[in-house]
Amino acid sequence: MSDSNEVLFEITQAHLNTGLRGFPVGTVRTSFVSPDKGLHYVGYPVSKVWNVDPEAAVYLLLNKELPTDEQLVAFKAELVSRAQVSPAVLNTLAQLPKEGHPMEWLIVGLNLLGMTGKSANNDYLEDGMNVIAKLPTLVAAIFRLREGWGAPIASQPELGLIENFVNMLGVPDADPEKLTKLLRVFYVLHLDHGGGNLSTFTGKSVASGLADMYASLGASMAGLYGPRHGRANQDCLNFLRKVGTNNKDEVEAFVRNELANKRLIFGFGHAVLRSEDPRATIQYKLGEEICGDDPLYKTAIAMRERAVKVLKENPKVSNPYPNVDAISGTLLQAVGLANSDYYTVLFGLSRCSGIVAQIVDERVNFRNGKGVAIYRCKYITENQPNRD
Repeated sequence: MSDSNEVLFEITQAHLNTGLRGFPVGTVRTSFVSPDKGLHYVGYPVSKVWNVDPEAAVYLLLNKELPTDEQLVAFKAELVSRAQVSPAVLNTLAQLPKEGHPMEWLIVGLNLLGMTGKSANNDYLEDGMNVIAKLPTLVAAIFRLREGWGAPIASQPELGLIENFVNMLGVPDADPEKLTKLLRVFYVLHLDHGGGNLSTFTGKSVASGLADMYASLGASMAGLYGPRHGRANQDCLNFLRKVGTNNKDEVEAFVRNELANKRLIFGFGHAVLRSEDPRATIQYKLGEEICGDDPLYKTAIAMRERAVKVLKENPKVSNPYPNVDAISGTLLQAVGLANSDYYTVLFGLSRCSGIVAQIVDERVNFRNGKGVAIYRCKYITENQPNRD
């Protein structure tokens, strides 16, 4: 830990109005991202924990160590005991307008969970555990009610966090085994991503005012909803569909044309990473197993080669490599989840668990249990005339 008086960052005029990018404002114990090795959970590279049980990954973020077999059994049982969702939540969801985006449904749903089951004394760990346990039921109901697949399917939490979720989804014409295999990995890969991403920072900021866990997560998901954050996977899939070919030469020509017309190449580049996102690497490999013949998967593989080749030609591009969003939506559509409007909800199902862990740290554990002070950043007055 640095000396409390050490200067960590010198602020200049050029740093203002840049979205706090690069500003150190606190500490985080759950995860970090290194430029060359990517995302780590409590020190473990994601390449070493991507295939653990989802519940084990959540336990790691909450407790800062992987569980023993006995601890994992007990943790799973604890989640099972908390999984019941009030019928009032599902009944109210059924009345929401289907024109609303699924993320808007999720934001409403989180607040409904708070209205029907928050702890009496604003216990962040208690409420956080309840959210983690109940979210699969909530998200599955959003899919079924909004898509018109039928009434929500009864929860069987003893199946496992993701196994129960897939069962409750009841996706028409999907392969449950492939869907479960993908969503187990998707859940673990999207749990957390450092302390300063928009959704996480927003949730911690709201909680710093002592708002309850449910309201804080609702605010987090409003941040995740934006196309510059969680909806990027949706945009990447739609971009791949626009490519329209998996012929490598044609893909390269498409990329060059997009750049010539000053349009974005979705799914490539990252604010921190300077190599291919390990989460993308894991999913490319998984795609070979579960959807290797899917046309869009083949397009994504061609983009992985040729888009990187073209982007490397520009010396101003610091990271020409695929990020996690370059491939995640492709895999989801290949296993039966064709409507990309729901991809950010799946992201939120996972990310809420990581945000819970960070909120618990900031409210319960940091500063010897006093919690992080309410966020109150300073703004510099600009171009305001003196009217005294």
